[in-house]
Amino acid sequence: MGRRDGKRDPGRGADVLSAASVISVLDDDPYVREAINNLLRSRGYMVHTFASAEEFLSSSDSKRTSCIVADMHMPSKTGIDLLTQMRAQGSATPFILITGFPDETLHIRALEAGAICCLRKPFVPADLMKCLQWALAAGDDVTE
Repeated sequence: MGRRDGKRDPGRGADVLSAASVISVLDDDPYVREAINNLLRSRGYMVHTFASAEEFLSSSDSKRTSCIVADMHMPSKTGIDLLTQMRAQGSATPFILITGFPDETLHIRALEAGAICCLRKPFVPADLMKCLQWALAAGDDVTE
């Protein structure tokens, strides 16, 4: 049985979720968006998907997200650009960045900007779920 206060129980496994956890998925590839959406919904998360950082920023969902999963290489504004912009505006929303074009310099830049994890596409679903656990725990630490 999960906790009723909306927090994860540290003594329980990854499946103890907060009913308030909203994950925003940003990727210009509709197939990637849909795959991540399906994975996260199957684990009980509420998911909002966006084709670009601009679409996300113009949405009311941008203020109510528990974690952002964003592609590093989107046209116009990259995932790192979005992370940097949101940090400059005072947002502590946890970020998980994903990429099909891994580059060690970019990976380091993403972590220095504040990303919780950087995953290479295609990634193992369990790796995304582990990163999501870390991200949501980090988000809890910020809000408590």
